[in-house]
Amino acid sequence: MSHSKTLTILQMNDLHAYIDLHTEMFIEQGKETYRPAGGLARIATLFQSIRKQYPHQVLTLDNGDTFHGTFPAVQSKGEALIPMINALHLDAMTAHWEFAYGPKQFEHLASQLQHPMLAINVYDELTNERMFPPYTIVERANLKIGVIGIAEHIVDKTMPPHFSEGIYFTMGNEELPTIIQQLRQKEEVDLIVLLSHFGFPQEVKLAQEVDGIDILLSGHTHNRIAKPVVVNDTIIFQSGCHGTFIGRLDIEVEQNKIKHFTHELIEVAETIIPDPPMQKLIDDTIRPNKTELNEIIGHTEVPLHRYAQLETTMDNLLLAALLHASKADVAFSNGWRYGAPVARGPITMNDLWNIIPTNPPVSTVNLTGSEIIEMMEASLEAVFAADPYNQMGGYVKRFLGMTLFVKLENPPGTRIQVAFINGKEIEPDQTYHAAFVTVQGIPSKYGMDRNNLSLHAIDALRQYIEKHEVVTPNLQGTIQVI
Repeated sequence: MSHSKTLTILQMNDLHAYIDLHTEMFIEQGKETYRPAGGLARIATLFQSIRKQYPHQVLTLDNGDTFHGTFPAVQSKGEALIPMINALHLDAMTAHWEFAYGPKQFEHLASQLQHPMLAINVYDELTNERMFPPYTIVERANLKIGVIGIAEHIVDKTMPPHFSEGIYFTMGNEELPTIIQQLRQKEEVDLIVLLSHFGFPQEVKLAQEVDGIDILLSGHTHNRIAKPVVVNDTIIFQSGCHGTFIGRLDIEVEQNKIKHFTHELIEVAETIIPDPPMQKLIDDTIRPNKTELNEIIGHTEVPLHRYAQLETTMDNLLLAALLHASKADVAFSNGWRYGAPVARGPITMNDLWNIIPTNPPVSTVNLTGSEIIEMMEASLEAVFAADPYNQMGGYVKRFLGMTLFVKLENPPGTRIQVAFINGKEIEPDQTYHAAFVTVQGIPSKYGMDRNNLSLHAIDALRQYIEKHEVVTPNLQGTIQVI
């Protein structure tokens, strides 16, 4: 007679280095609401409480986008977070924005972790050897669990070149069946858990085409999945971003099969008592720059956030600052997802660093109308590609000074029906002066006469906000879906 075994899996994904309590947006009773949430000290309390309740039964995993995204993280190239992440006692993690510091620094960070960094699909260009181990085996609840990591594969395709210097990425879908077979047959594991940073649409396709994945922990797309999706006998869930939520999955396993599961998306609420040792690590990290970062530089009449695919108030503020600094016709930035919301009220320097933590220079370039249309068609395809594997991360490229009328359901290259810059229809051969930040804002293959201005993005934001004192970066309807 076989007995069922109970395993609890805890997930953290897309922390983006939000180590302390931050303002978060929730959609409740049909509207946006804002309140404080998150922080590693509260996450530590949650983890400890669940482990104490279920000793030897808890598997704790992190999907990556952990070491980058806030001032303390970027200024220390991720180093500041090492003691805190180690104090969470994770079992494994994978990666995406960790590559922003360059592969060598990322390897240095990974070497200091007390848990393995996993990536089935990241290779050294010279040796074709994997940069990190593809899997680890963990024993919990009298189960032998194979945990496979798969990193975000777009790093060498859409991110700045230094992210992938000396390395290359595959989709990993070709390697995955072999690794699963090895774990099942040679290692004789009871369960296969895939720790992924592909994003929910791609992970659903991956689960459809690769057999043998029991549980897929999803990351990258910041989905708050309240009810797991089951695809090809694979349980898939994701748990928001910024450390606002922790995902919990409890499963009953009998004869290497999951017989039953329950799931909870746990808000890391302000009311949770912070773990004192973790809070001390956080406070010690924040203290040296606390006065500077808490400086109030202005106010906003509208909440700022990035949680929309087509247009956001947070990016409209950034773009307005770029236009103000450059006197350009139109401004572009990347469709980033990360960046904690700012509620209506004061804007601090810390908020500016959260909006654009890499603080790139403000740049300008001259683009033809046809280049602008081609670039925006490419951005729309990257977000809305019918084949999930052709989706390239992030939301639609942000812009201000232009209006597009689009049919999102159309095939690649045919979505834009008509486009205007400052109220006049875009002429294919006309040249437009554009401001932007990063090669993700305007890829290097577009335009002529690229130039970096003397100020950086945070300077531009500060100058714009201080000039206006109160900003109202409302939605402009820059993309009209028709």
